Amino acid sequence: MLNRLWLGFFLVSAVAALARAVLGDTAVFAAMTDSLFAMAKLSVEVMVLLFGTLTLWLGLLRIAERAGLVELLARALGPLFKRLMPEVPQGHPAIGLITLNFAANMLGLDNAATPIGLRAMRELQTLNPSQDTASNAQILFLVLNASSLTLLPVSIFMYRAQQGAPDPTLVFLPILLATSASTLAGLLSVAWMQRLKLWDPVALAYLGGGALLLGALLAGLATLSAAALASVSALVGNGVLLGVILAFLVAGAIKKVPVYEAFIDGAKDGFGVARDLLPYLVAMLCAVGVLRASGALGYALEGIRWVVHGLGMNTDFVAALPTALVKPFSGSAARAMLIETMQHDGVDSYPALLAATMQGSTETTFYVVAVYFGAVGIRRVRHTVGCALVADLAGVVASIAVCTWFFTPR
Repeated sequence: MLNRLWLGFFLVSAVAALARAVLGDTAVFAAMTDSLFAMAKLSVEVMVLLFGTLTLWLGLLRIAERAGLVELLARALGPLFKRLMPEVPQGHPAIGLITLNFAANMLGLDNAATPIGLRAMRELQTLNPSQDTASNAQILFLVLNASSLTLLPVSIFMYRAQQGAPDPTLVFLPILLATSASTLAGLLSVAWMQRLKLWDPVALAYLGGGALLLGALLAGLATLSAAALASVSALVGNGVLLGVILAFLVAGAIKKVPVYEAFIDGAKDGFGVARDLLPYLVAMLCAVGVLRASGALGYALEGIRWVVHGLGMNTDFVAALPTALVKPFSGSAARAMLIETMQHDGVDSYPALLAATMQGSTETTFYVVAVYFGAVGIRRVRHTVGCALVADLAGVVASIAVCTWFFTPR
C-alpha cells in the first residue's frame, strides 16, 4: 500500500508538472527540485525535536509502569474489559498489555504504542480458536486502536512547537472532543456487529460516566467565545501536560522507584524509536513537497472545493483535507501533510489547526490492520476495516465541527 501511495505522489506530480510546462510554466521543475531539498532539511529539523519528545515520554511512561500506575489502570478497567471482551479470562496478560498500549496511545506516543500493541495481539491470538480469522476481542482491540485514543497528543504539540506555534497546546480540547467522537463511533460499530451488551449495568456505568463528563465539558464550553475557547484549550492542555508528568514522578517516589534510573531505561527506547522514523519522514515529506510544488495538490483541492461549494457548504475546511485523506493509509504521509499545511498556511491558521485536530483524532487504519494482524497470521479480518473507517469518518466530521466552533469568530 505504501509503495503505491509513495510512487503515486511522484507520478501524479510529474504529470501535473508536465502539464504546467506545456502551458509555459517551465519554472515548475526548479520549484520541485527546491522543494525536495527543503523538505529533506525540514525532516531532520523535525526529527531533532522528535528525538527529545519520544525520549522524554517513554522515560516517563517507564516510571509510571514501575510505579504500578499501569497495573492500577488495568484493574480499574478490568470490569469493563470483562464485558467488552468476554472471551478474555480475568487476569490474562493481554489485559495488562492492552492497558499499556492504550496508555501510550492516550499520551500520543503512536510509534511507541505499536510494539506494545503487537505483544497484546499475540497474547489475544493464544485465545483465538481460529488462527487465520480475527477473534471478536482482536477486532475490538484493533478498532479502538484505529479510533485514535488520544488524551494528550504530545507528538502534535511537538510538531506545532517545531513550526513556531506560540502555544503548541492550542488544539488540546478540539482533539479531545474529536477523538472522543471517533472512539465512541468505533466502539458502537463493533458493539453492533458483535452484539455486545452495552446496556449491562457495569458497562453503562463506565460509558455513561464518560459521556456525562464529556457532556459537562461541552456544556461548560458552549458559553464561551472562540477566543475564550482557544485560551481555555491552551490553559487546560498545559495544565494536563504538567499534571501528568508530576503524577508519574510522585507515584514513582511513593513506590520508591529509582525514578532517574527508570527514566533513563525508558528513554533509551525512545531514542531508538525516533531514529527509526527518520527515513519514513524524509520519504513522505519530500513526496508531499513535490506534490505541492508541482501544483497537483492545489488542483485536487480546488476540485474538492468546487464540489463542496456546489453543494452550498462552507469550503474553509478543504485545505486541511489532505491530512485526513491519507491518514487511513499512512501515518508518515499524514504527518508530512500536516507539517506541509502548517508551513504553507501558517501554524495557527484555520487549515493548520484543523489538520492537527484531524491528525490527532484519526488513525492509520490500513497500516494498523496490516501490521497487527500480519504479525499473528490473521488473513480474514471480518468487520474490522468497516468499523475502523466508521471511526475515522466520525473523527474527521467531528474535527471540522469542533474547529469551526473553536476557531471561527462568532
